[in-house]
Amino acid sequence: MLDLVIRNGQVVTPEGAGAWDIGIEGERIAAVALPGTLPAEAAKVIDAAGKLVVPGGIDPHTHLAHSIMSHPEQPSLTLGPEDDTRGMAFGGTTTHIDFCYVRPGVTIPAAIEQRAARWKASSYVDYAFHVTLAGALDFGVFEQIPDAIKEGYPTFKVFTTNILPPHPKRQGNRLDFGRIGYAMEKIAPAGGLLVVHGEDEDLVQFNYERFIAEKRAEGTNLHLVHSKLSELLAFRRTVTLARALDAAVYFVHTSAKEGVDTIREARANGQPVYGETLHQYCCFNAEYYKTPRGFCSHTYPSLKFPEDQQALWHGLVHDGLSTLATDEYPTSLEIKLRGRRIDDVTGGNVGAEARMGIGYSEGVVKRGMSLARFADVTSSNAAKIFGLYPRKGAIAPGSDADLCFIDPAVRKTLTRDDFHVTDYSPWEGWSVTGWPVTTILRGKVIVDGGRLLGSTTDGRSLSRKIDPSVLRRPAC
Repeated sequence: MLDLVIRNGQVVTPEGAGAWDIGIEGERIAAVALPGTLPAEAAKVIDAAGKLVVPGGIDPHTHLAHSIMSHPEQPSLTLGPEDDTRGMAFGGTTTHIDFCYVRPGVTIPAAIEQRAARWKASSYVDYAFHVTLAGALDFGVFEQIPDAIKEGYPTFKVFTTNILPPHPKRQGNRLDFGRIGYAMEKIAPAGGLLVVHGEDEDLVQFNYERFIAEKRAEGTNLHLVHSKLSELLAFRRTVTLARALDAAVYFVHTSAKEGVDTIREARANGQPVYGETLHQYCCFNAEYYKTPRGFCSHTYPSLKFPEDQQALWHGLVHDGLSTLATDEYPTSLEIKLRGRRIDDVTGGNVGAEARMGIGYSEGVVKRGMSLARFADVTSSNAAKIFGLYPRKGAIAPGSDADLCFIDPAVRKTLTRDDFHVTDYSPWEGWSVTGWPVTTILRGKVIVDGGRLLGSTTDGRSLSRKIDPSVLRRPAC
């Protein structure tokens, strides 16, 4: 007898959307069948009539329990997984990938162990970690990369710039391009992927100096410091290096048309290059900084211009970009709005809970994104790129029973009461059509009809291995 049967939903499978019933045994999907063909008896039956059933969301870019860098004189941390993954569960996201930072004097195994201990029994949803290589690392650290990949940690993040100016109490994240190339040499042969925050260090730091000297340090100028040209220079330099070293690259938070164009060009040339963007980049531009709560939608790099929003949406709806992420960085509203200058505005925001709903409302309803493409950019592509597919990211026999039900009949203007993490959301006041109403993690209903049914012991650590095809060519 099946443990759970889901009937009458519009289900998005790897073969497309259609009327299917889903049979679940334990934590896995046992069958995806024509309506009425599954056994009549089941321990539990859910009627999904009128609902869209998609793979549980995968957010590939989050920063929970992370040091806040914008105010080094007032050190603090972003909210942890026990807080933020509650919102993910309500928003239909069943897996997230965070970061463990390796700095000078720290080994890769030690960094992983520390983060794993922090997450244990603290997450409502499943999780994994990218390894961030930060600062002037000793060459010996790079020798640890192949073993980390074998242990199930195949993705390594680098920053091509420090996102804020130097400060004696602020650790830098930038990795020089010599070390980035050296990392590629270790990562690529071992079956790993480089994850890149791409901005030009010289240009960004010069812009900080210049704007402060010219007394133009208002935060409304952030888009001129973290500029379109900076993204172009860093993306093209990285792509050139990756081509020379036969390495696969994933660009996080693409914010500008120039970034999208660079990714699309590299992919057209057969390079395994992938790009994500964030829903706040798609829905807000730099003019929003001038509003009273405009910095609620800021992250690094900055919001850009309407032409960039159009390019980002085109990349998501059609081709060029592979994933919709958040750069989740959850804080209180007071911390988020504490800074007002180009050198102290806190980046990131609480966007993970809204990601699936905003993606559906803005992408599918308003811009004609296909349901298959929606499942790809919110779940399946991240699973493929980061080594979780087909365990995650697919409604198919043998896959984890991670599901999100979206009710397309929901029409509302979002308020603070629609969110479950902290005391604000940048999406307050946003009108939506369609919203997640039920979330299932490995066969367990963890959210249903506004009720939280899961616990922080539900989330599990995930070991990953990337399919070689993803590393040889642009596979998704």
